[in-house]
This record gives sequence, structure tokens and C-alpha cells, in this order.
Amino acid sequence: MSQLSLKFDHETKGWADLIPRRNPQSNLTSNIDTRWLVIGAGFTGLSCARRLAELNPSDKIILLEAREIGQSASGRNSGYAVAHSHFSGRYQKDQLGHYERIDRINQAGLESLSAVITKNHINCDFKESGIYHMAADESSSLECDYFVDYLEKREIKHEPLSQEKSHLKLGTNWYQKGVKVMNGALVQPAQLVFGLADKLPKNVELYENSPVIDIRKGKINTLRTPESTIRAENVIMACNYEPLASGQQKQRVVGVTLSGSITRVLTQDEIETLGTETSWGVLSLHSGGATVRLTDDKRISIRNTAEYNNHRLLNKGQLKARQKIHRQSFDNRFPDLSHVPFEHLYSGVEGVTANKTNIFKRLSSNLYFAGCYNGSGITKGTAFGLAIAELASGNDLELVSDCLGIEEAKWLPPRPLLDLGAWYITKQRFSGVGKDR
Repeated sequence: MSQLSLKFDHETKGWADLIPRRNPQSNLTSNIDTRWLVIGAGFTGLSCARRLAELNPSDKIILLEAREIGQSASGRNSGYAVAHSHFSGRYQKDQLGHYERIDRINQAGLESLSAVITKNHINCDFKESGIYHMAADESSSLECDYFVDYLEKREIKHEPLSQEKSHLKLGTNWYQKGVKVMNGALVQPAQLVFGLADKLPKNVELYENSPVIDIRKGKINTLRTPESTIRAENVIMACNYEPLASGQQKQRVVGVTLSGSITRVLTQDEIETLGTETSWGVLSLHSGGATVRLTDDKRISIRNTAEYNNHRLLNKGQLKARQKIHRQSFDNRFPDLSHVPFEHLYSGVEGVTANKTNIFKRLSSNLYFAGCYNGSGITKGTAFGLAIAELASGNDLELVSDCLGIEEAKWLPPRPLLDLGAWYITKQRFSGVGKDR
């Protein structure tokens, strides 16, 4: 399963710009024999390595990250630790088992993160304050009605919001209506992933800037990085869309590139133009709508473009063009703050499947894969990491069964049809987005 053709972005923009720089661990330069190897140190890989270390305290766990910690999707998302997923369309009674399964997975991830953050005193602005789901246009307003009905039927604690109440709480009258789901958390994503990496158990060895460029399956798996060879009894791939990009597994996931901007810190006068909530997070009820946050350190972030860019981050020219869209969306929502400049501009790549599902499977007797979260990887990725560690260790838990019960991702055609299909799927994401963009 060669990845020699893959290029690993090392651009250092994103949420990591807002916090002190972290000193990365060294890259792997020596050959190693190990029982456990985890590839990818995002939320899934960090969770998996931690749980493997707990289950196998006498074993050494090798954890490899292709870049520096926080420079993949885990440090470039918008920091939503979702407890209850939004399923588009009307509530379907025959899908209740699916709804409950996804919520159990989300909740397992949220509870695990909360416990690890508390135990290790990780300072990451983790705030279990709930999440807003908002609608600015007619189509998303209908989706809001569906979602409120879903929450009522599921007896999930929530608060419906009129336009007036939204303005009071968020400081913008752009949204026609919305609903706040009371369970769920917001976090500084780069700060969280830094803390998780720096507080790993002692029997986990983390190597950064160490991409795996070749995997040969066998009773003992043989893997190569640019400067080392690893022989591993068990390999867990937690590297989102990348391990399938050129491997022998059928293509089931593509990388979609998103972009966002973050303002400077607001002044007290500027903060007073906003609502009563001291910090908040808004998810759009349209799949192509803007994700907007007021952070604990009083910045506003907005993310609202998504495109197929061959699994790559955007270059400087592309980013500047996308920021014009961010600017217009920001000014629409906060006209009294139109003078506030953006201080940071970044892109990130998320793994997306054609049928909006995830991948959790045993590829062979000693090779496993968990990943692809369609933009909701903090809680789900954490839970998948726990579950894949349990599965690889031979443990049969409800969480493992829930993850194995996820609908299988659909097969995608090879290139060049893949590129055309990925472009079309991403374009459809914005169909009818209107004021929600």
C-alpha cells in the first residue's frame, strides 16, 4: 500500500496561530520492532494510543504523525464537540436505532474528552455550553422545523429560538430562527490537540513529521517512513482520508478543503454590540452554510467555503479569494462590526464519503482503519479511537458494536471520474444555500 505519491502539507496556519507555539517531538529516524503502531495523531489516533496504553500497560505504543501536532484536521476544525448529530430531513421512526447509535458514539467521545481534559488539567477553553443550530434562509428554516421536531421526539434538551431571541443572545438578526441543543461543548481545537499529545501515557512514544510512505501487510506488517523501517504486529490507521488516497483499498473517501477567517480580539465596545452570551458557536442548518463562533478570547471566526482541491490545503492566492466570501458573510451578520479586520486566514481538509457515513473496519487480521467524519470529528473521532483500540485488543463492547454497525461508505470510482464526482458532490453542498452562506 504505497503512499510515495502523496504530498503532506506542512503549512502552519490555523487555530494554532492563536496560542503559544509548541515544541514538536522529533521525527522517527531509527528502525523499530513493536507490537502496536498507530498512524495519525489527530483526535482518533491520540484517543486510540491512549486507550491501547491503558489496556496494554506493559507494551510500548508507537504513534506517528505525518506533520506536526495540530496541523491536520484536528487543529483546523472549528472546535465543536457535538453530542447530538443533525440528520437532514424529517424525523424517520424506522431510523431510531441509527439515531441512537450515533448519539451513543458522540456521547462516548464527549465523556472521554471531558474526563481526560479534567484529569490532565488541559487548558483548552473547553466549555460544555451547548451548540446553536441556525437558519437564515427559507430552506434552512424548514430544516430547523424538522430538527426541532426531531429533538422533541427524541426528548433531547433544547431551546427553540425566534429571530428576536437569536438577536438577543448572539447579537445578530441575520437568522430567521434556530435551536440551541443544550448538550455539547466548544473548545479551542489546536490547544486541545496540543494538550492531548503532551499528556499521553508514559508507554506511548510519539514521533512527529514522520509520514508513513509504504505499508506491506503480513503476519508482521512492514512500514516505511522517509528515515526508518517499522515492523509492527498490529497497525491502526487513524489518518482520515490519506491512507486510502493511493492504497490497495477501494476508494471510499475524498478530502474536501474548507477555509475560514478569524478576527482580531474585539474591544469591549465591540463586544457590547453582541448578545448576552459571552461565547457561543453556530452551526448552519444548511449543509453549505457558515460556521460562526464567538471564542472565549473574544474573536469571531467564520468558515463557509468547501471545495475539492485534490486533498490539498489552499495556497495564498486561493485563500485571499475565499476571504472575500468570509468578509461578506461576516458583514451580513455583524454590520456594526464591519470595520473589524480579520487577523488569521486558514484552510483545512476534511474526509467526506458519498453517503455521509464513516469508516471503521478491520482490514486484515492485524490491520485496522478508523476515520472520515464528514466535518464532525472531535467527539466521533475520539470515540472511534477508543473503539478501534478495544477491537484490536479483542474486547467486545457496546461502543465497538455501535461503530461496527455504521453504514459502510460507498465505493467511489478511480480518477479522473473521482475528481469530477468529488467536485460535483462538493458543489451540491452549496445548492440553495442563499443567506446561510
